[in-house]
Amino acid sequence: MAYHIKTPGKLEVGDVYWKGDNTWTKIFDERKIYSTKSSADAVKATTVTVNGVTYQPIWFINSIIVSE
Repeated sequence: MAYHIKTPGKLEVGDVYWKGDNTWTKIFDERKIYSTKSSADAVKATTVTVNGVTYQPIWFINSIIVSE
């Protein structure tokens, strides 16, 4: 089973899909596909540390993992 990450778009764009390399796309066929749920979970759990503060980017907080 394959998985991908999506999040609701803003301003009525519709869903956007994780493309990888710190980018999102609204084109379904350009989404990054993961072979296991755990690999998609690892990307969704990405955190960033800035000035000693660690947080999860908002685009991953609002995202969901979808099985195909």
